Formats: sequence, structure tokens, C-alpha cells
Amino acid sequence: MRTACLALLAASALAACKRESAPGAPPAQAPAASSPAADAPAAPVALKDVIETTDRYVVGISFPASANRYPGLAKALSDYAAAERAELMQAVEAFGNDKPSAPYELSLAFEQVVDTPQIVAIAADGSRYTGGAHGQPLIARFVWLPQQDARLTSAALVPDAKGWQAISDYVREQLHTAVVTRADEDELPAADRAALIKSTFRMIDEGTKPEAGNFSEFVPVLDTAGRISALRFVFPPYQVGPYADGTQTVDVPAAILLPHIAPEYAGLFAR
Repeated sequence: MRTACLALLAASALAACKRESAPGAPPAQAPAASSPAADAPAAPVALKDVIETTDRYVVGISFPASANRYPGLAKALSDYAAAERAELMQAVEAFGNDKPSAPYELSLAFEQVVDTPQIVAIAADGSRYTGGAHGQPLIARFVWLPQQDARLTSAALVPDAKGWQAISDYVREQLHTAVVTRADEDELPAADRAALIKSTFRMIDEGTKPEAGNFSEFVPVLDTAGRISALRFVFPPYQVGPYADGTQTVDVPAAILLPHIAPEYAGLFAR
């Protein structure tokens, strides 16, 4: 739905530009950008907690007040929360005048986990319930660079395939080891142990293919000097294991990351 709306807006803007640049167009149809009002920046987003309860749905969203210091970050958090709420409301509206047997629910908490002059990180955790045995986990991480006034993404941080291969290899090794350790601790019969390891390894290998998109959720782990000593990659349920395994994380040390970090971000890392 969001993609369609964006496409429609882009098409409308393009059509407007064509009308404005058409030969013989009267002066009154000058580009809107010449208007002072059009040049004015968008109003900052003010993040406010949301609590809403009806007999059809329940919404609870909480934000850290500190995020309002950074308008770009505040907008990113607001946009994410709005998109998840839109998904919930679409499911609610599908009932028409009826209502679900149990209220649908969106629960989403944003928490600041890093706050330095160089790096700010916000963790978003929650779930969206629209029927079934359990809700859909919602996991997102936002890393903001105040001095650049920009969000740091995994694709920008590690720009080449060789880097993602090194990260993928390290993460897979850690996750594989954890699976074998759990299987041994549970003292499963040999056949059950082998089946569990095989199926989970398959999920791990699929969910950690060496692509930036598979490592999009991360937060920096800082040393006492405020430098990044590791990146903690976060994997929601189903990406690298069954739902019962929950959210999983792997810390990748700076020593492994640094050879592959884009030069403009290398100064953020401990050496």
C-alpha cells in the first residue's frame, strides 16, 4: 500500500512538472518551488506516546523523549510506527462492521540504547496481533549519526560483497555453535538431535546470506572511550531459527569489521 501511494505521489509530481515546463504555458503556471511556502522545511515531528483502546483494537506505542532532539531520527521512528499501525488498521477494517473475536493489537516500544555526541541508537521491539496463535514480532534498530544528521545503514557501513561474506561467516559460526550447544544441553535422542541441527542450520544459512538486507538491524557496542568495539546484529524470530528461539543476536568484533568498513565511518571504530 505504501509503495503504491509513493508511486502515485511521484507520478503526480512528474505530471505537474511537465505541465509547468510545457511551451506556451502562461506565467501564472510558474513552478511551485518558487513560492516561499514551498521552500519551507517540513514541520518537525513531535513524538508522543500513544495509548488507544477500543472493542476492535488496542494500540500502545512509546517513544524516548530524547529522540525529539534529532528531527530526522524522530521522523524515521514516527514513519516506522505509522506504517506498523497502518498494517494493523488494514486488518481491522477488513472486518467491515464486524469485529474480531479478540481485539487486534499493536504493541511497540522504542528505547534509546546508545547516546553519545557521535552515535545515537534506538531499539524498537514489539508485536502486532491480527489473529492466530501469536502476534507477529516487530524488531527494528535505528542508528543515527548526529554530526552528519543521517541514519547509518548496514549497506552504507559495509559497501562491498567481500565484507558481507566475512560477517556472514562469523555470524553463522556463532549461531551454529549455539544450536549444537543447546541440542547437547537438552540431551535429545540422536535422531532428534540430528534433525533439529539440520533444520536449524538450514534456517541460519538462509537468513545470513552475505547480503546487507539480512543484517539491516544492528546497534553499536561501545568501549569506554565511546568507540565501536562490536556491532550487535539482531535477528527476529524465523530469520535464523524457529519462533520458539525468539530474537537472537550476534556481536561481531571491530577487528573483523574494520577491513570492510567504508572509510568515512572507520573513525567510529575502536582499533
